[in-house]
Amino acid sequence: MEAEWIAKRATLRWLLHTHPEWTQKAYAAFLHCSVGWVKKWKKRLVEAAPDDLSVLHAHSRARRTPFPAPHPAVVERIVQIRQTPPENLKRIPGSRTILYYLHRDPELQAQGLRLPRSARTIWKILRKEGLILDPPAARHQPLPPREPLEEVQMDFKDVTTVPADPDGKQQHVVETCNFIDAGTSILLQAQVRDDFRAETAFDAVVALLRRYGLPPMLTFDRDPRWVGSQSGRDFPSALRRFLLCLGIHPNVCPPHQPQKQAYVERYHRSYKYECVLVHRPGTLQEASEMTRAYQEHYNWQRPHQGRSCHNVPPCIAHPQLPHLPALPAEVDPDRWVDHLHARAYVRHVGADGCVTVDERSYYVGLEHKGKTVALLINAPGRCFEVWEGASLLKRLPIKGLQGTPMPLERFIAWMREQAIAEERRGKLQTRAFGWRQLALWDDASA
Repeated sequence: MEAEWIAKRATLRWLLHTHPEWTQKAYAAFLHCSVGWVKKWKKRLVEAAPDDLSVLHAHSRARRTPFPAPHPAVVERIVQIRQTPPENLKRIPGSRTILYYLHRDPELQAQGLRLPRSARTIWKILRKEGLILDPPAARHQPLPPREPLEEVQMDFKDVTTVPADPDGKQQHVVETCNFIDAGTSILLQAQVRDDFRAETAFDAVVALLRRYGLPPMLTFDRDPRWVGSQSGRDFPSALRRFLLCLGIHPNVCPPHQPQKQAYVERYHRSYKYECVLVHRPGTLQEASEMTRAYQEHYNWQRPHQGRSCHNVPPCIAHPQLPHLPALPAEVDPDRWVDHLHARAYVRHVGADGCVTVDERSYYVGLEHKGKTVALLINAPGRCFEVWEGASLLKRLPIKGLQGTPMPLERFIAWMREQAIAEERRGKLQTRAFGWRQLALWDDASA
């Protein structure tokens, strides 16, 4: 960068010799610089000898001598203000507050001492005196290594190059649903669609399980298409209930912690910069063909530097995947309740003697209206135990349970309907909330 500026200064000296009649504005336009820059360097070049090359070098603005150390009386006063704040200050003063009081101290003004002018200097003094401690170093805990197909991470990735539809979706027009094995970094499945909703996301999970079997764990974030609408819900979403009934642990990541599913997030980065932004698909068909080709390249040709691949492609490092248990012929549709055993829900009994759990009404009794009760899940009995303090009031069967095993295909179709109903209910709740907010805004403006 300095070499470019030296060339511009040399060009300015040549212009001053060949075109002395030009104005400073003309010099600036020729060199694509500011008039202030031309004015400063014109003065330096005119005063220097014609053959002096050192004048072309910039003058460093760095201080050549260290700043003088603060006077001990100033340091003592800073520490005193920090440890014993003024009486009208009801908190421990920070650097800016100390700087304010320091410049208004009559004793220091009478002595004529040099006072700090920056809160940064105050901060350094406080840190040197041990009144500000360094924050503890962040300790990054790597994810525990997984065996092949022990944990599968899944997430959606937007194909950003597909333009918005004027008559339809304005964002997330085309998405790909990716499934990465945490034990081998293999891209197990990548589905590209323009209609990913709760039911189509559910279908993608079912397709994965049909192909590879039942992994012990599926990891995903809190996308509503996975976890459903949270408003008014007490029981797990349809997808989570589906996985629990099959014996798969649904590992839902905490909010704003993408590092909990680092393998699929890292794949998204490669997919974006090595595929989407290179080929820039503009339609669903182009995105599907591009993703299919990249999956082959990613699994079989691209060297992977993950700890399980050792700089070779994932499918080369792990040519054989273990055989997982296949989908069963029959499923207990109520098995998910076992995972909620001993969970309690605190409710206020209404005027009709009822309480609501997971949007279903349960009758407790008119004699208990206005009271607060706890509903404890008894999973073996498939019922709620209603407690008021230490007294057991009654047992209420949990509504919505089937009671008998279901054939697999019927169970899948039933859970898919549940996912559709959850999404529809969430949209209605969101729409109702928007109308309430609009009504409140109209009332406030009226």
